[in-house]
Amino acid sequence: MSAKLPLVFALHATSRGFSYVAFEGPFAPHDWGTVIVRGDKNAVCLRRLEKLLDRLRPECLLLEEPKSVANRSDRIARLYKAIAAICATRGIDLAVYPFRDIKFCFRSVGAATRQEIAEAVARQIPAFDYKVPRPRLRWESESRRMALFCAAALVLTHYQLGAQSLLDDLC
Repeated sequence: MSAKLPLVFALHATSRGFSYVAFEGPFAPHDWGTVIVRGDKNAVCLRRLEKLLDRLRPECLLLEEPKSVANRSDRIARLYKAIAAICATRGIDLAVYPFRDIKFCFRSVGAATRQEIAEAVARQIPAFDYKVPRPRLRWESESRRMALFCAAALVLTHYQLGAQSLLDDLC
């Protein structure tokens, strides 16, 4: 029987709720899903997140820096601050990555846009392959499923940059 690896949990908030993924290793998804909320979105998101944290007990929570994306709302920035407070009270490590770090990590596989990054994530994690949203037309809004891939890209970025920082520490 092998030892259980620490769980890494990533969340990507949207105007309708959030998507999340939990990984036990770089290519080992443990759980994922999308939460759609109504009413006081931040309060409901935080309650749902607390239930997920109680169930999954992650060691680390990952977020994309809200200021690194031009159209992120102030509500999401407030939500992320509240999530940071929850992490602090629960002793969960919090890592926040700007989108430029995600793009940097996926550049080696030729992915620069969110759509290309989602396709690259699906190639690396077969469990997500059937969920890749089709490329949107210019006048269409982004697919709800894209948030799941944003969260998964955060996890892969975290593992790649974490491995890089370990190598830097050794050299």
